[in-house]
Amino acid sequence: MTFQRARTDEQRSQRRRQILDTAATMLTEMPVAKLSLNELSRRVGLAKANVLRYFESREAVLLDLLDAEVQEWVTELERAHPPGDGTARERGDRLADILAASMARRPVLCDLLSAQGGVLEHNISTEAAIRHKHAARQSLQSLTRLALRHLPELGTEGAAALVETTLLMAMTAWPCSRPSPAMLAAYASDPELAAMRPDFTALVRRTTAVTASGLLARHETRSGTSPAAP
Repeated sequence: MTFQRARTDEQRSQRRRQILDTAATMLTEMPVAKLSLNELSRRVGLAKANVLRYFESREAVLLDLLDAEVQEWVTELERAHPPGDGTARERGDRLADILAASMARRPVLCDLLSAQGGVLEHNISTEAAIRHKHAARQSLQSLTRLALRHLPELGTEGAAALVETTLLMAMTAWPCSRPSPAMLAAYASDPELAAMRPDFTALVRRTTAVTASGLLARHETRSGTSPAAP
């Protein structure tokens, strides 16, 4: 591709979208740690300096991509999973399954989330950090409202705590559930070792369900109501 500078807002937006789409495709082939700005530039068909006209760093590209991935995930959850019936415990378990299974179907989202604090939030400007955190705050609010629709008994504070715990577990569980070749060989060598391999979906589901039950119990204790039937 012969580089032509984008001169209008629409052209700049298209160029940014092209860069983000290319990065998203690359993340279906490799983890965040292996995505380099050099390779991204090559695939987009621009010199690295020209990519940096639109994003200040590799991390800024991936932060924008993370924000977009989270927004798409939230939209999917809102459309595909209306609240159901049942006891608070049953609805909490159902919500836990929905969150865990939907995240497991989005490996790019999970990989970006797991790299967020330790990698992606570094090597960026204050302006980029503010922009990202505003987007993250809006997504957290949307997820909190979603949790509240499934479990209104939690209240806003409890629903926010449930969402935060789920996301933190996902960030931790994802890299642990993606072992290196050496670890895969170790698991394959011994059934007792294989049992130690973390299962991402099971970990997130269990953590979310147990957290929901605990938050419900604390809420019931404070309000003086009887605990929900198991």
